[in-house]
Amino acid sequence: PALRRLSHSLLAHYQKGTRPVRDWRTTTNVAIDLMVYAILSVDEKNQVLTTYIWYRQHWTDEFLKWDPTHFDNLTQISLPVESIWVPDILINEFVDVGKSPHVPYVYVSHHGEVQNLKPIQVMTACSLDIYNFPFDVQNCSLTFTSWLHHIRDINLSLWRQPELVKFDRSVFMNQGEWELLYVLSHFQEFSVKSSDSYAEMKFYVVIRRRPLFYTVSLLLPSIFLMVMDIVGFYLPPHSGERVSFKITLLLGYSVFLIIVSDTLPATAVGTPLIGIYFVVCMALLVISLTETILIVRLVHKQDLQPHVPEWMKHLLLERATILLCIRDRKKLSQSRMQSLDTSGQVENNDSTAKLTSYVCKDPQECGAVGGTRSALAFAGRTEGSAALQEVLRETMAIRQLLEKREEFRDVAREWLQVGYVLDVLLFRVYLAAVLAYSITLGTLWSVWRDA
Repeated sequence: PALRRLSHSLLAHYQKGTRPVRDWRTTTNVAIDLMVYAILSVDEKNQVLTTYIWYRQHWTDEFLKWDPTHFDNLTQISLPVESIWVPDILINEFVDVGKSPHVPYVYVSHHGEVQNLKPIQVMTACSLDIYNFPFDVQNCSLTFTSWLHHIRDINLSLWRQPELVKFDRSVFMNQGEWELLYVLSHFQEFSVKSSDSYAEMKFYVVIRRRPLFYTVSLLLPSIFLMVMDIVGFYLPPHSGERVSFKITLLLGYSVFLIIVSDTLPATAVGTPLIGIYFVVCMALLVISLTETILIVRLVHKQDLQPHVPEWMKHLLLERATILLCIRDRKKLSQSRMQSLDTSGQVENNDSTAKLTSYVCKDPQECGAVGGTRSALAFAGRTEGSAALQEVLRETMAIRQLLEKREEFRDVAREWLQVGYVLDVLLFRVYLAAVLAYSITLGTLWSVWRDA
Protein backbone atom coordinates (compact mmCIF):
# COMPACT_ATOMS: atom_id res chain seq x y z
CA PRO A 1 0.00 0.00 0.00
CA ALA A 2 1.05 3.57 -0.68
CA LEU A 3 0.94 4.60 3.00
CA ARG A 4 3.24 1.80 4.06
CA ARG A 5 5.68 2.36 1.18
CA LEU A 6 5.76 6.12 1.88
CA SER A 7 6.30 5.65 5.60
CA HIS A 8 9.14 3.18 4.99
CA SER A 9 10.69 5.51 2.43
CA LEU A 10 10.63 8.53 4.77
CA LEU A 11 11.80 6.85 7.98
CA ALA A 12 14.27 4.26 6.60
CA HIS A 13 17.29 6.57 6.77
CA TYR A 14 15.78 9.37 8.93
CA GLN A 15 17.81 10.57 11.93
CA LYS A 16 15.61 12.26 14.52
CA GLY A 17 18.54 13.34 16.68
CA THR A 18 19.59 16.24 14.43
CA ARG A 19 17.77 19.36 13.28
CA PRO A 20 16.16 18.60 9.87
CA VAL A 21 18.06 21.04 7.60
CA ARG A 22 20.50 20.30 4.80
CA ASP A 23 22.50 23.47 5.49
CA TRP A 24 23.22 24.00 9.18
CA ARG A 25 23.08 27.78 8.62
CA THR A 26 19.38 27.51 7.77
CA THR A 27 17.08 28.54 10.62
CA THR A 28 14.11 26.35 11.42
CA ASN A 29 11.05 28.58 11.67
CA VAL A 30 8.35 27.21 13.98
CA ALA A 31 4.93 28.84 13.74
CA ILE A 32 2.74 28.39 16.81
CA ASP A 33 -0.88 29.05 17.63
CA LEU A 34 -3.01 28.90 20.77
CA MET A 35 -6.72 28.69 21.51
CA VAL A 36 -8.07 28.71 25.06
CA TYR A 37 -10.59 25.95 25.64
CA ALA A 38 -11.40 26.32 29.36
CA ILE A 39 -10.30 27.99 32.59
CA LEU A 40 -10.12 25.10 35.03
CA SER A 41 -9.08 26.78 38.28
CA VAL A 42 -7.50 29.90 39.72
CA ASP A 43 -5.55 29.29 42.94
CA GLU A 44 -5.05 32.71 44.52
CA LYS A 45 -3.14 31.39 47.52
CA ASN A 46 -0.51 29.53 45.49
CA GLN A 47 -0.67 31.96 42.54
CA VAL A 48 -1.34 29.18 40.03
CA LEU A 49 -3.60 29.31 36.96
CA THR A 50 -4.82 26.06 35.40
CA THR A 51 -6.06 26.30 31.81
CA TYR A 52 -6.86 23.86 29.05
CA ILE A 53 -5.59 25.03 25.64
CA TRP A 54 -5.45 23.75 22.09
CA TYR A 55 -1.85 24.19 21.00
CA ARG A 56 -0.71 24.02 17.38
CA GLN A 57 2.72 24.30 15.80
CA HIS A 58 4.16 23.63 12.38
CA TRP A 59 7.62 23.71 10.84
CA THR A 60 9.38 22.49 7.68
CA ASP A 61 11.36 19.25 7.76
CA GLU A 62 13.64 19.11 4.71
CA PHE A 63 14.02 15.34 5.00
CA LEU A 64 10.29 14.58 4.89
CA LYS A 65 9.55 15.61 1.30
CA TRP A 66 8.33 13.36 -1.54
CA ASP A 67 6.77 13.38 -4.96
CA PRO A 68 3.03 12.51 -4.69
CA THR A 69 3.02 10.93 -8.19
CA HIS A 70 5.32 8.14 -6.94
CA PHE A 71 2.97 7.27 -4.07
CA ASP A 72 -0.51 7.16 -5.56
CA ASN A 73 -0.91 11.02 -5.35
CA LEU A 74 -0.63 10.89 -1.57
CA THR A 75 -0.02 14.43 -0.23
CA GLN A 76 -0.33 13.91 3.58
CA ILE A 77 0.64 11.21 5.97
CA SER A 78 0.53 10.78 9.75
CA LEU A 79 3.79 9.66 11.37
CA PRO A 80 4.60 8.73 14.97
CA VAL A 81 5.84 11.73 16.88
CA GLU A 82 8.58 9.58 18.47
CA SER A 83 10.06 8.82 15.03
CA ILE A 84 10.82 12.36 13.84
CA TRP A 85 12.51 15.48 15.10
CA VAL A 86 10.30 17.74 17.24
CA PRO A 87 11.34 21.21 18.48
CA ASP A 88 11.93 21.54 22.22
CA ILE A 89 9.41 24.34 22.78
CA LEU A 90 8.18 24.64 26.34
CA ILE A 91 6.23 27.11 28.46
CA ASN A 92 8.42 29.07 30.87
CA GLU A 93 5.65 29.45 33.47
CA PHE A 94 5.09 25.69 33.85
CA VAL A 95 4.82 24.60 37.50
CA ASP A 96 3.26 21.15 36.98
CA VAL A 97 2.85 18.74 34.08
CA GLY A 98 -0.89 18.31 34.50
CA LYS A 99 -3.06 15.63 32.97
CA SER A 100 -2.66 16.33 29.27
CA PRO A 101 -3.73 13.61 26.79
CA HIS A 102 -0.99 12.12 24.67
CA VAL A 103 -1.31 12.56 20.90
CA PRO A 104 1.04 10.02 19.26
CA TYR A 105 0.99 11.32 15.67
CA VAL A 106 1.85 14.38 13.60
CA TYR A 107 0.70 15.31 10.11
CA VAL A 108 3.32 15.66 7.37
CA SER A 109 2.66 17.09 3.89
CA HIS A 110 4.65 16.36 0.72
CA HIS A 111 6.31 19.81 0.98
CA GLY A 112 7.87 18.77 4.29
CA GLU A 113 5.49 20.83 6.48
CA VAL A 114 4.92 19.12 9.82
CA GLN A 115 1.82 19.96 11.87
CA ASN A 116 1.78 19.06 15.55
CA LEU A 117 -1.64 19.63 17.12
CA LYS A 118 -2.32 18.66 20.71
CA PRO A 119 -4.42 19.70 23.72
CA ILE A 120 -2.49 20.68 26.84
CA GLN A 121 -3.57 21.16 30.45
CA VAL A 122 -1.38 24.05 31.50
CA MET A 123 -0.59 24.73 35.17
CA THR A 124 1.37 27.95 35.17
CA ALA A 125 2.55 30.49 37.71
CA CYS A 126 0.69 33.78 37.47
CA SER A 127 0.79 36.96 39.49
CA LEU A 128 -2.86 37.15 40.56
CA ASP A 129 -4.14 40.49 41.82
CA ILE A 130 -7.22 39.96 44.01
CA TYR A 131 -7.48 43.48 45.40
CA ASN A 132 -10.75 44.10 43.53
CA PHE A 133 -12.29 40.68 44.21
CA PRO A 134 -14.97 39.75 43.08
CA PHE A 135 -14.70 42.32 40.25
CA ASP A 136 -11.14 41.35 39.39
CA VAL A 137 -9.53 40.92 35.97
CA GLN A 138 -6.46 38.67 35.71
CA ASN A 139 -3.73 38.85 33.08
CA CYS A 140 -1.59 35.69 32.90
CA SER A 141 1.16 35.08 30.38
CA LEU A 142 2.16 31.88 28.57
CA THR A 143 5.70 32.20 27.19
CA PHE A 144 6.65 29.68 24.50
CA THR A 145 10.38 29.36 23.82
CA SER A 146 12.99 26.80 22.86
CA TRP A 147 14.72 25.64 25.99
CA LEU A 148 18.04 24.86 24.26
CA HIS A 149 18.23 26.24 20.72
CA HIS A 150 18.99 29.92 20.25
CA ILE A 151 17.35 32.13 17.66
CA ARG A 152 19.83 31.26 14.90
CA ASP A 153 18.69 27.63 15.08
CA ILE A 154 14.98 27.93 15.95
CA ASN A 155 12.94 31.02 15.40
CA LEU A 156 9.30 31.47 16.41
CA SER A 157 6.44 33.15 14.62
CA LEU A 158 2.68 33.40 14.91
CA TRP A 159 0.60 30.98 12.83
CA ARG A 160 -2.40 33.35 12.46
CA GLN A 161 -2.80 37.10 12.51
CA PRO A 162 -2.73 38.70 16.01
CA GLU A 163 -6.25 40.08 15.55
CA LEU A 164 -7.61 36.61 14.85
CA VAL A 165 -5.91 35.20 17.93
CA LYS A 166 -7.04 38.07 20.15
CA PHE A 167 -10.80 37.62 19.88
CA ASP A 168 -10.98 33.90 19.08
CA ARG A 169 -13.55 32.35 21.46
CA SER A 170 -14.75 29.67 19.06
CA VAL A 171 -13.74 26.76 21.31
CA PHE A 172 -13.94 28.45 24.71
CA MET A 173 -16.40 26.99 27.23
CA ASN A 174 -18.21 30.08 28.48
CA GLN A 175 -20.24 28.65 31.37
CA GLY A 176 -17.73 28.75 34.22
CA GLU A 177 -16.78 31.32 36.82
CA TRP A 178 -14.28 33.04 34.52
CA GLU A 179 -14.91 34.83 31.25
CA LEU A 180 -12.28 35.07 28.53
CA LEU A 181 -11.84 38.67 27.39
CA TYR A 182 -9.04 38.33 24.84
CA VAL A 183 -5.64 36.75 24.15
CA LEU A 184 -2.77 39.07 23.23
CA SER A 185 0.35 37.85 21.43
CA HIS A 186 3.83 39.37 21.45
CA PHE A 187 7.19 38.26 20.01
CA GLN A 188 10.49 39.20 21.59
CA GLU A 189 14.12 38.12 21.82
CA PHE A 190 15.48 37.10 25.17
CA SER A 191 19.08 36.81 26.35
CA VAL A 192 20.79 36.19 29.69
CA LYS A 193 24.12 37.88 30.56
CA SER A 194 25.14 38.73 26.99
CA SER A 195 24.69 35.15 25.82
CA ASP A 196 22.96 34.00 22.68
CA SER A 197 19.46 35.31 22.11
CA TYR A 198 16.41 33.10 22.27
CA ALA A 199 13.10 33.61 20.54
CA GLU A 200 10.03 33.97 22.74
CA MET A 201 6.36 34.11 21.83
CA LYS A 202 4.20 35.46 24.66
CA PHE A 203 0.45 34.95 24.89
CA TYR A 204 -1.36 37.10 27.47
CA VAL A 205 -4.60 35.42 28.55
CA VAL A 206 -6.90 38.09 30.03
CA ILE A 207 -9.84 36.71 32.02
CA ARG A 208 -12.53 38.31 34.16
CA ARG A 209 -14.44 36.83 37.07
CA ARG A 210 -18.21 36.72 36.94
CA PRO A 211 -19.25 38.49 40.19
CA LEU A 212 -22.95 37.56 40.36
CA PHE A 213 -22.52 34.67 42.80
CA TYR A 214 -20.28 36.65 45.14
CA THR A 215 -22.52 39.70 44.93
CA VAL A 216 -25.55 37.69 46.01
CA SER A 217 -23.80 35.64 48.70
CA LEU A 218 -21.36 38.23 50.10
CA LEU A 219 -22.26 41.82 49.33
CA LEU A 220 -26.06 41.80 49.55
CA PRO A 221 -26.31 40.20 53.05
CA SER A 222 -23.77 42.69 54.35
CA ILE A 223 -25.64 45.60 52.77
CA PHE A 224 -28.94 44.37 54.25
CA LEU A 225 -27.42 44.21 57.75
CA MET A 226 -26.01 47.72 57.40
CA VAL A 227 -29.42 49.02 56.25
CA MET A 228 -31.06 47.40 59.29
CA ASP A 229 -28.46 49.08 61.49
CA ILE A 230 -29.42 52.46 60.03
CA VAL A 231 -33.13 51.71 60.47
CA GLY A 232 -32.43 50.80 64.11
CA PHE A 233 -31.75 54.48 64.85
CA TYR A 234 -35.48 55.13 64.57
CA LEU A 235 -36.12 53.15 67.74
CA PRO A 236 -36.74 55.42 70.78
CA PRO A 237 -33.43 56.05 72.55
CA HIS A 238 -35.05 56.17 76.01
CA SER A 239 -35.99 52.48 75.68
CA GLY A 240 -33.56 49.62 76.00
CA GLU A 241 -34.73 47.88 72.83
CA ARG A 242 -32.25 49.72 70.63
CA VAL A 243 -29.24 48.37 72.53
CA SER A 244 -30.54 44.80 72.26
CA PHE A 245 -31.22 45.31 68.56
CA LYS A 246 -27.72 46.65 67.86
CA ILE A 247 -26.05 43.84 69.81
CA THR A 248 -28.08 41.28 67.85
CA LEU A 249 -26.98 42.85 64.56
CA LEU A 250 -23.33 42.82 65.65
CA LEU A 251 -23.58 39.17 66.63
CA GLY A 252 -25.28 38.29 63.34
CA TYR A 253 -22.58 40.09 61.35
CA SER A 254 -19.87 38.20 63.24
CA VAL A 255 -21.51 34.88 62.37
CA PHE A 256 -21.82 36.02 58.75
CA LEU A 257 -18.07 36.77 58.56
CA ILE A 258 -17.24 33.35 59.98
CA ILE A 259 -19.41 31.70 57.33
CA VAL A 260 -17.95 33.63 54.37
CA SER A 261 -14.31 33.40 55.50
CA ASP A 262 -13.81 30.25 53.40
CA THR A 263 -15.20 31.95 50.30
CA LEU A 264 -12.77 34.86 50.32
CA PRO A 265 -9.46 34.29 48.48
CA ALA A 266 -6.45 33.98 50.77
CA THR A 267 -3.06 35.32 49.74
CA ALA A 268 0.10 36.29 51.54
CA VAL A 269 0.60 39.36 49.32
CA GLY A 270 -2.33 41.58 50.29
CA THR A 271 -5.91 41.85 51.44
CA PRO A 272 -8.76 42.15 48.93
CA LEU A 273 -10.87 45.25 48.98
CA ILE A 274 -13.93 43.26 50.04
CA GLY A 275 -12.07 42.16 53.18
CA ILE A 276 -11.43 45.80 54.05
CA TYR A 277 -15.11 46.46 53.34
CA PHE A 278 -16.18 43.79 55.85
CA VAL A 279 -13.80 45.12 58.51
CA VAL A 280 -15.05 48.69 58.06
CA CYS A 281 -18.67 47.50 58.24
CA MET A 282 -17.89 45.73 61.50
CA ALA A 283 -16.25 48.90 62.82
CA LEU A 284 -19.33 50.94 61.82
CA LEU A 285 -21.58 48.52 63.71
CA VAL A 286 -19.38 48.87 66.80
CA ILE A 287 -19.49 52.67 66.50
CA SER A 288 -23.27 52.54 66.14
CA LEU A 289 -23.57 50.39 69.27
CA THR A 290 -21.28 52.76 71.19
CA GLU A 291 -23.39 55.75 70.15
CA THR A 292 -26.56 53.96 71.25
CA ILE A 293 -25.09 53.12 74.66
CA LEU A 294 -24.04 56.75 75.12
CA ILE A 295 -27.50 58.11 74.28
CA VAL A 296 -29.30 55.55 76.46
CA ARG A 297 -27.00 56.36 79.36
CA LEU A 298 -27.68 60.07 78.82
CA VAL A 299 -31.48 59.89 78.92
CA HIS A 300 -31.70 57.46 81.87
CA LYS A 301 -31.00 57.89 85.57
CA GLN A 302 -31.50 61.67 85.44
CA ASP A 303 -32.16 61.81 89.18
CA LEU A 304 -28.45 61.37 89.79
CA GLN A 305 -27.42 64.12 87.34
CA PRO A 306 -27.21 67.89 87.86
CA HIS A 307 -28.86 70.44 85.61
CA VAL A 308 -27.75 70.62 81.98
CA PRO A 309 -24.82 73.08 81.66
CA GLU A 310 -25.57 76.35 79.94
CA TRP A 311 -22.98 75.81 77.21
CA MET A 312 -24.56 72.47 76.37
CA LYS A 313 -28.00 74.05 76.20
CA HIS A 314 -26.63 76.75 73.91
CA LEU A 315 -24.87 74.32 71.57
CA LEU A 316 -27.41 71.49 71.40
CA LEU A 317 -30.80 73.03 72.15
CA GLU A 318 -30.24 76.27 70.19
CA ARG A 319 -27.46 76.00 67.62
CA ALA A 320 -27.79 72.27 66.83
CA THR A 321 -31.57 72.41 66.41
CA ILE A 322 -31.20 75.21 63.84
CA LEU A 323 -28.38 73.38 62.07
CA LEU A 324 -30.32 70.11 61.95
CA CYS A 325 -33.59 71.86 61.02
CA ILE A 326 -35.32 70.57 64.18
CA ARG A 327 -37.98 73.26 64.65
CA ASP A 328 -40.39 71.40 67.00
CA ARG A 329 -37.88 69.64 69.20
CA LYS A 330 -39.34 71.15 72.38
CA LYS A 331 -42.86 70.04 71.49
CA LEU A 332 -41.61 66.59 70.60
CA SER A 333 -39.74 66.27 73.86
CA GLN A 334 -42.77 67.49 75.81
CA SER A 335 -44.97 64.93 74.08
CA ARG A 336 -42.46 62.24 74.96
CA MET A 337 -42.47 63.47 78.55
CA GLN A 338 -46.23 62.95 78.90
CA SER A 339 -45.65 59.40 80.01
CA LEU A 340 -43.20 60.67 82.63
CA ASP A 341 -45.73 63.30 83.78
CA THR A 342 -48.47 60.70 84.02
CA SER A 343 -46.31 58.45 86.13
CA GLY A 344 -45.39 61.41 88.35
CA GLN A 345 -49.07 62.29 88.87
CA VAL A 346 -49.82 58.69 89.79
CA GLU A 347 -47.01 58.77 92.33
CA ASN A 348 -48.29 62.07 93.74
CA ASN A 349 -51.82 60.66 94.07
CA ASP A 350 -50.44 57.57 95.79
CA SER A 351 -48.46 59.75 98.19
CA THR A 352 -51.52 61.85 98.94
CA ALA A 353 -53.63 58.74 99.49
CA LYS A 354 -51.02 57.29 101.80
CA LEU A 355 -50.81 60.53 103.71
CA THR A 356 -54.61 60.70 104.05
CA SER A 357 -54.82 57.11 105.18
CA TYR A 358 -52.04 57.76 107.64
CA VAL A 359 -53.69 60.85 109.11
CA CYS A 360 -57.27 59.50 109.19
CA LYS A 361 -57.80 55.80 108.61
CA ASP A 362 -61.50 55.50 109.60
CA PRO A 363 -64.38 57.90 110.21
CA GLN A 364 -64.52 57.20 113.95
CA GLU A 365 -60.93 58.31 114.35
CA CYS A 366 -61.64 61.35 112.19
CA GLY A 367 -64.65 62.16 114.37
CA ALA A 368 -62.59 61.60 117.47
CA VAL A 369 -59.94 63.91 116.15
CA GLY A 370 -62.58 66.56 115.37
CA GLY A 371 -64.03 66.23 118.86
CA THR A 372 -60.60 66.45 120.38
CA ARG A 373 -59.80 69.58 118.36
CA SER A 374 -63.02 71.24 119.62
CA ALA A 375 -62.27 70.16 123.13
CA LEU A 376 -58.76 71.51 122.86
CA ALA A 377 -60.12 74.78 121.52
CA PHE A 378 -62.18 75.09 124.58
CA ALA A 379 -59.52 73.67 126.86
CA GLY A 380 -56.73 76.06 126.11
CA ARG A 381 -54.67 77.87 123.48
CA THR A 382 -51.33 76.27 124.40
CA GLU A 383 -52.21 72.73 123.43
CA GLY A 384 -53.98 74.00 120.23
CA SER A 385 -50.89 75.89 119.15
CA ALA A 386 -48.73 72.76 119.54
CA ALA A 387 -51.07 70.69 117.32
CA LEU A 388 -51.21 73.45 114.70
CA GLN A 389 -47.42 73.65 114.52
CA GLU A 390 -47.23 69.88 114.02
CA VAL A 391 -49.70 70.12 111.10
CA LEU A 392 -47.68 72.98 109.57
CA ARG A 393 -44.44 70.99 109.78
CA GLU A 394 -46.05 68.02 108.01
CA THR A 395 -47.45 70.32 105.31
CA MET A 396 -44.05 71.94 104.73
CA ALA A 397 -42.39 68.51 104.40
CA ILE A 398 -44.94 67.46 101.77
CA ARG A 399 -44.42 70.72 99.89
CA GLN A 400 -40.64 70.34 99.89
CA LEU A 401 -41.00 66.76 98.63
CA LEU A 402 -43.23 67.86 95.75
CA GLU A 403 -40.90 70.75 94.85
CA LYS A 404 -37.89 68.41 94.85
CA ARG A 405 -39.76 65.93 92.64
CA GLU A 406 -40.70 68.70 90.23
CA GLU A 407 -37.08 69.79 90.09
CA PHE A 408 -35.99 66.23 89.26
CA ARG A 409 -38.59 66.09 86.50
CA ASP A 410 -37.31 69.38 85.06
CA VAL A 411 -33.77 67.97 85.04
CA ALA A 412 -35.01 64.78 83.38
CA ARG A 413 -36.86 66.81 80.75
CA GLU A 414 -33.74 68.85 79.96
CA TRP A 415 -31.50 65.79 79.63
CA LEU A 416 -34.11 64.06 77.48
CA GLN A 417 -34.15 67.02 75.11
CA VAL A 418 -30.35 67.00 74.95
CA GLY A 419 -30.35 63.24 74.35
CA TYR A 420 -32.79 63.44 71.43
CA VAL A 421 -30.94 66.30 69.74
CA LEU A 422 -27.59 64.56 70.21
CA ASP A 423 -29.09 61.33 68.88
CA VAL A 424 -30.26 63.05 65.69
CA LEU A 425 -26.87 64.74 65.28
CA LEU A 426 -24.88 61.51 65.69
CA PHE A 427 -27.28 59.61 63.44
CA ARG A 428 -26.81 62.07 60.60
CA VAL A 429 -23.04 62.02 61.04
CA TYR A 430 -23.11 58.21 60.99
CA LEU A 431 -25.35 58.20 57.91
CA ALA A 432 -23.01 60.62 56.11
CA ALA A 433 -20.02 58.39 56.95
CA VAL A 434 -21.79 55.29 55.62
CA LEU A 435 -22.80 57.05 52.39
CA ALA A 436 -19.30 58.46 51.84
CA TYR A 437 -17.76 55.04 52.42
CA SER A 438 -20.21 53.36 50.04
CA ILE A 439 -19.60 55.93 47.29
CA THR A 440 -15.81 55.65 47.70
CA LEU A 441 -15.90 51.85 47.58
CA GLY A 442 -18.18 51.76 44.55
CA THR A 443 -16.01 54.32 42.75
CA LEU A 444 -12.85 52.29 43.39
CA TRP A 445 -14.46 49.11 42.07
CA SER A 446 -15.97 50.77 38.98
CA VAL A 447 -12.86 52.77 38.05
CA TRP A 448 -10.58 49.76 38.41
CA ARG A 449 -12.94 47.57 36.39
CA ASP A 450 -13.24 50.11 33.58
CA ALA A 451 -9.47 50.55 33.50
